Amino acid sequence: MKTIQGPGIFLAQFIGEQSPFNTLEGLADWAAALGYKALQIPCNHPTIFDVGLAAQSQSYCDDVRGVLAERGLVISELSTHLEGQLVAVHPAYDAAFDGFAPASLRGNPLARQAWATETLYQAARASNNLGLRAHATFSGALAWPYLYPWPPHNALLFKEAFAELARRWRPVLDCFDEQGVDLCYEIHPGEDLHDGVTFERFLDGVDNHPRCNILYDPSHLHLQQIDYLAFIDIYHERIKAFHVKDAEYRKEGRSGVYGGYQSWVDRPGRFRSPGDGQIDFGAVFSKLTQYGYDGWAVLEWECCLKAGEAGAREGSEFIRRHIIPVSEHAFDDFAAGQEDQRSVRNMLGLGSVE
Repeated sequence: MKTIQGPGIFLAQFIGEQSPFNTLEGLADWAAALGYKALQIPCNHPTIFDVGLAAQSQSYCDDVRGVLAERGLVISELSTHLEGQLVAVHPAYDAAFDGFAPASLRGNPLARQAWATETLYQAARASNNLGLRAHATFSGALAWPYLYPWPPHNALLFKEAFAELARRWRPVLDCFDEQGVDLCYEIHPGEDLHDGVTFERFLDGVDNHPRCNILYDPSHLHLQQIDYLAFIDIYHERIKAFHVKDAEYRKEGRSGVYGGYQSWVDRPGRFRSPGDGQIDFGAVFSKLTQYGYDGWAVLEWECCLKAGEAGAREGSEFIRRHIIPVSEHAFDDFAAGQEDQRSVRNMLGLGSVE
């Protein structure tokens, strides 16, 4: 077993126009003051982190690491959640997701997809230059509009959707493999990879690619009423990144898992700051530790009630409190007896070996 690293914090929800949230140095000072040890950095804010430059310049990567090291920080992972979303977009979502791409590509789905794929390649090379082991992303979705079986499910439609998803991602996975970095898909509603079954289907489509892995976030599983602890038992070998995000599901008589198009605060299922929801993080950290997860525990703050800065401040200590320092020996070693064949056979009443 190994000790989970942390606490880390995902910067996506905190980057803004005002100081200290508008520069890498300012964000690093802020995070370090809260007790964080690592930053998960999104790749869609070039003034904070330029992924294109990082892909081609080792000196730039060294400078970024130096800025963080001066503050006692490292990078846990880079993130291409928004770019990964654009690798596969059903036409029904073209307008909604166009804002994730540069203005010059909007209204041009093929150019947008090509840009997103190239950004993933850059992220793979940048991750290698930064000495990172894992990368966080979304899968995108082609089949999501057909989630509920009405009209009745068309088996060929889903076969083709996942075949195309695998075709688009296979060269990206190969690139990450060349760079020695695990590509971790956040299992998330709105993505074709939104539960264990869909992840398995995609994994089969990419021939069990060794770099096809999971960013584990129990909140998204809980809001789908999936057993998020059993999920670790099943998929622990593929879990290479971890978001600490809480959620609660309050069963009621007017709405359910789909949320009724309501705002987050009014939904039966809603995100909460760590410790304010229903996720049993003691059990989550225990299971991940049991299975030898030694990556980062990264706060992703999303809460329908609490202010972000309060959630970030509390989240650092919350993660620190849940990390289990792994023992180097068993608690009952002090009572261990002599282990040799003769004594063991005597204990069993078998006598000496002929």
